[in-house]
Amino acid sequence: MTSRSFVPDAAQAVDDSRRRLVAAAGAAALLPLRAQAAPALPELRIGYVSPQTGPLAGFGECDPFVLDLVRKKTGGRIEVGGKTYALTLIERDTQSDPTRASQLAKQLINDEKVDLMLTTSTPETVNPVADACEAGATPCLSTNDPWQSWYFGRGARPGQPCPFRWSYHFCFGTEQFASMYISTWKLLPTNKRVGVLFPNDADGNALRAHLVPELRKAGFTIVDPGAYQDGTSDFSAQISKFKAQRIEILTGVPMASDFITFLRQAAQQGLTRQLKICMPAKFGLFPSDIAALGPLGFHVATGAYWTPVFPYVSPVTGLNSGQLTELYQSGTGHQWTQQLGASMSLLDAGFAVLRNSGNPKDRQAVAQAMSRLDVVTTVGRVNFPKGPVPHVATAPIIGCQWVRSAPGSRYALDLRVVEHACDPKVPVQTRLVPYARV
Repeated sequence: MTSRSFVPDAAQAVDDSRRRLVAAAGAAALLPLRAQAAPALPELRIGYVSPQTGPLAGFGECDPFVLDLVRKKTGGRIEVGGKTYALTLIERDTQSDPTRASQLAKQLINDEKVDLMLTTSTPETVNPVADACEAGATPCLSTNDPWQSWYFGRGARPGQPCPFRWSYHFCFGTEQFASMYISTWKLLPTNKRVGVLFPNDADGNALRAHLVPELRKAGFTIVDPGAYQDGTSDFSAQISKFKAQRIEILTGVPMASDFITFLRQAAQQGLTRQLKICMPAKFGLFPSDIAALGPLGFHVATGAYWTPVFPYVSPVTGLNSGQLTELYQSGTGHQWTQQLGASMSLLDAGFAVLRNSGNPKDRQAVAQAMSRLDVVTTVGRVNFPKGPVPHVATAPIIGCQWVRSAPGSRYALDLRVVEHACDPKVPVQTRLVPYARV
């Protein structure tokens, strides 16, 4: 007898293989849904451009903290119209260079395909970014650049139709500056003679044209030695004129490095002895500015577009101004700066725009949402329908002075509110004291 084989024939093997495949397919179909890959969320890409290095670095110092805070608080997601989007914030540093600001904006538009551009801090940053967005048909929201510098500095003309379609801006303007200055300067007796340092740049030209007439109407005599170039190293001519005209109030919009040079020379040449109020704009905003002046920084006054006593809550993070300050100081070891609130407010407003658009991937819908925006942010209310000109909303600026910190503080000086004409909801913290230095 021959032995029988226990190996299945070829037909049987094929049949068994087929049954195994069917069984495997059936088992896969019964797997829980959570084991299957979830569909990817649609993505919203937001560009964020600011000066984090270079001469304007004080304005961008807190931006990495603010952006990281928003990423954590949102979990990298945003809901618009019942639909959830993955949120990508793409930050870029201009290195305080206007040309680089423009280049970065174009790269974010053309290569990164951002849905919304956010930008902040001075005409040297904001204006070229906004111009790039106009050329690239990309919605752009900006802040912290006096609105006249943004609007007229980019080619708009009084009484003529607004030339912008895609860019919107919220910030104080010369009318808020005038209100704040006049309110502050009335707190001390002076001869009302004001020396101004207006450089030949967007800020200087805007304030000379729009602020000076308001100050004159209020009874102040303006001593203007003329425009100078940013980076000037010798201010002897200006100091000589200020001394001869017996000014007791000093203001202007110099770059930080220029004002440090000016005030040191003013001290050497005896001008600081006659100053009762030393209140520049664009300088004295940050602790680093005052530290660079040494003893000359004590009692410098300035306008503040945000401080820890602003009574508003960020709709994005849910933090009030005091909480935001404490989180920043404990997390970074650095003293708060007013840009902390301004940068947070830009994100507050930007998120509100996206949510109000209905379709954040539709650029026209986003631009239209900016034109209708009315929201309370970290710095206060931003209301475009009630703006002074199309595409502009105003924000407050408050009179403040650098004074000695309270006992036990880790910082030598603190910026305290001395007046609140632009927003009475902000509490006054201390009285203005004279500046004069020997």
